[in-house]
Amino acid sequence: MLRGKHVLLGITGSIAAYKAAYIVRLLVREGAEVKVVMTAAAKHFITPLTLATLSRNPILTEFFDPENGQWNSHVSLGLWADLYLIAPASANTLSKMAHGIADNLLLTTYLSAKCPVMAAPAMDLDMYAHPATQESMDILRARGVEIIEAASGELASGLDGKGRMEEPEVIVRRIKSFFSRSGSLRGRRALVTSGPTREAIDPVRFISNHSSGKMASAIADELARRGAEVTVVSGPAAVRPSEPGVRIVDVVSARQMYEATVAEYDKGSDITVLCAAVADFTPASPSTSKIKKDGERMELTLVPTEDIAAAIGSRRRQDGVVAGFALETDNAEDNALSKLRRKNMDMIVLNSLRDPGAGFGTDTNKVTFFFRNGDSQSLPLESKADVAAALVDRLERLLGQC
Repeated sequence: MLRGKHVLLGITGSIAAYKAAYIVRLLVREGAEVKVVMTAAAKHFITPLTLATLSRNPILTEFFDPENGQWNSHVSLGLWADLYLIAPASANTLSKMAHGIADNLLLTTYLSAKCPVMAAPAMDLDMYAHPATQESMDILRARGVEIIEAASGELASGLDGKGRMEEPEVIVRRIKSFFSRSGSLRGRRALVTSGPTREAIDPVRFISNHSSGKMASAIADELARRGAEVTVVSGPAAVRPSEPGVRIVDVVSARQMYEATVAEYDKGSDITVLCAAVADFTPASPSTSKIKKDGERMELTLVPTEDIAAAIGSRRRQDGVVAGFALETDNAEDNALSKLRRKNMDMIVLNSLRDPGAGFGTDTNKVTFFFRNGDSQSLPLESKADVAAALVDRLERLLGQC
């Protein structure tokens, strides 16, 4: 799948550098030509000989070879590469990338690279969570660097938390997705709903849920990277899409989301993904002033909100695809299949709050896709970015069958 592609791999000083050997082997197996550039610190964790053997190319660590004076041109490397992957990317290197510091060959190559860049962070959990590291990654994302989020698990320090470099198989899958997706949805329009809604009880209080918008934002970003014109109807989500060009329509209540989603869909949507956690009920008579506590029990009457999925399903275009989400706690598969049929969707994504690492606010998800034709596909626990890539792969396939 990667035959003829040029991948430049940058390796920094991290215990996760040993995983770079597996990345190289997998890339070569897929047909890619791989060149490796290492920092001086990286050589303490894995030898250039190992990587040269696997990549079948000399390893580059310095600006020139002191033996013969041969110059290793960072400009030429940046022009040669179709993709520059930095894995592992240490906190030190991420900070230098964000602030334009060029004190080694890996960094000067980054600053002169014309190709897309990916970075897979690896560090201890406190370093990863530190505001300085998070700010560096935010800066790089804003400049177009694709950050492959660190995974959670046992770290070299003996602690357990987020900071592990993502596994080589996942990283290579992201690379394959990158090369396969370029422009595949150009000219297509996509609509995604995101985040929670808030249903006012009074001017101070509201009914809502724990949705962060992470899953919907990952889907919107994946659609945008493949060239789609993406509109996101978003409740008050903590996470927003990061890809440039994604249009956001902000709403608060379920009623507002209903009206905005139907209006956007009626403008024309080739791909529609209903990912928002919309309130099923709203207060019948919200108070116009703050309700004061008087020691008595308060009863709140709730009425159903408008059904966005049913409204979209009732006007579903034959030349487009509609996908929904079902977050369940009990009878998960039966409830998801029932929703798929009742709401007239092409596919539904089931995830359960009973699966560790899945659901609201997490960076990972464990899902099963169910399709109108009776097929299904279960995914293991993966990052939400990888779930989004798999979901959009299936949506593209369905769209091609319309």
